[in-house]
Amino acid sequence: MTAKPAQTAVLYGAPLSLYSGKLRAYLDWKGADYTEVLSTPDVYRDIIIPNVGRPVIPVFQTETGAVLQDTTLIIDHCETELGGPSVYPATPRQHFAALLLECFGDEWLVIPAMHYRWNYNEEWVYGEFGKSALPDGAPEEQYAVGKERGSTFRGFVPMLGINDQTIPAIEASYEALLADLNTHFAAQPFLFGSRPSIGDLGLIGPLYAHLYRDPASGEIMERLAPNVAEWVRRMVNVQTPQSGEFLAADEIPETLLPVLTRMMAEQVPYLEKVAAMLGDWLAANPGTDIPRAVGMAEFTVEGVTGQRIAVPFSLWMLQRGLDYLGTLEGDDRKACEDLLRACGGEALIGFTMPVRLTFEDHVLKAS
Repeated sequence: MTAKPAQTAVLYGAPLSLYSGKLRAYLDWKGADYTEVLSTPDVYRDIIIPNVGRPVIPVFQTETGAVLQDTTLIIDHCETELGGPSVYPATPRQHFAALLLECFGDEWLVIPAMHYRWNYNEEWVYGEFGKSALPDGAPEEQYAVGKERGSTFRGFVPMLGINDQTIPAIEASYEALLADLNTHFAAQPFLFGSRPSIGDLGLIGPLYAHLYRDPASGEIMERLAPNVAEWVRRMVNVQTPQSGEFLAADEIPETLLPVLTRMMAEQVPYLEKVAAMLGDWLAANPGTDIPRAVGMAEFTVEGVTGQRIAVPFSLWMLQRGLDYLGTLEGDDRKACEDLLRACGGEALIGFTMPVRLTFEDHVLKAS
């Protein structure tokens, strides 16, 4: 099913939505002609659920009426349709690193994003949920309906591995990441120069919609990492669409190595466990649709170990970078492998996916 064709593209999203923030930043930098429509209950009922099959945002309706879901697929669609300067660097190391950092932002930084939202900003966020659900309601009405709707998201927090045991480590890791990014953005406007990349877009979702925009965590970012806050503002308040260049000579700034090293130390071991669990699950459930989670997987942050849901979709995001690495040969391949070795990412050189994953018709599938 497709929605009726529109004169311009439509982004169905919400200000507090992590992935809406990612897609909006891309569309604004790309100079896309689009309208943003708040994802009210009527929009979920009439547009999103009939077309996507579940209540999820953002959703993007093209001018022809096609409805797309998942920010990565939407961005790739727009890259093809709109042309112009790309958020994908043309050189191998920058392209590869950008894909890795998109995966890191999209799939791993949801942990601090959800922690700070629900353990620092809970009461405020209920009001924000209410503004989406009841945009014309009085503040007390918005809070009441927002608390009802937001409680579902609050319930996800323990499943993400966020609890009394892991919270101190999550905060230490996040503050260390802020410090590393603060150093980097003191020297560069974006990750790889003066143009935002797909890696910047992966980071902007959690770092804007939750960790900057939510007031208590926003104060923390402004205080500890003012250069990161300035980068957020550059990403979400685009002054000159399609502007900027990536660094010459395929340069990866030294200031990015600590960020990549953190990804390799924290996220990649977890993804190795998820890959093994998915392989076992597929062997035990042949011909069955892949679920959103295949159990609970161990993860370690700052020396503290916890359990969080094992999400196969994260493997699809990682697969994008691995696929690109697989296309490289000779010096280009060696340059990317050397980059991995420099940040402790040797595990990705021989990373084995249990099955090839595709995301089609809004569903993750084994192919």
